[in-house]
Amino acid sequence: MSSLNRQKDPLVSELPALPVTFRPKRTRAVLLGAGAAMFVVLTVISLLLPTLSPGERTSFIFTGALLLGVLMLLSRPKVVADDSGVTVVNIASSRRLAWAEIVQVTLRPGDPWVFLNLSDGTSLAALGIQPGIAREQAVADAKALRALVDARTPQGY
Repeated sequence: MSSLNRQKDPLVSELPALPVTFRPKRTRAVLLGAGAAMFVVLTVISLLLPTLSPGERTSFIFTGALLLGVLMLLSRPKVVADDSGVTVVNIASSRRLAWAEIVQVTLRPGDPWVFLNLSDGTSLAALGIQPGIAREQAVADAKALRALVDARTPQGY
């Protein structure tokens, strides 16, 4: 992308200080809160029901722990920007990108999360910026990441 095609966003007045972490805080709080609540409820139920055998109690607690683990995994996504590049942590994967590898940051209406268009012609989903519960925050985070990419990417890409 040429330097003429890169436009500065007037809504992003200053760049965030590095390192900066973008993550869906409200979604994360809901997932972790629900997971902890399910674990506690299932554990309490297993301990309060007198007719359960030790194996059944263990299965209740194990099920609660499993549900908590799944919701913790779903709350994992984040995007971390530092001086040398961006780390995209998704549910089951993590990828480190140099600033020069990122050509464009996009969050179109209806997109479930930000997409990073890369210099190799591929696109990488960045689940750490998602407009699910907090759309305004996701848009602001996407603009901030876009401004960082524009400021840190060598001109001529």
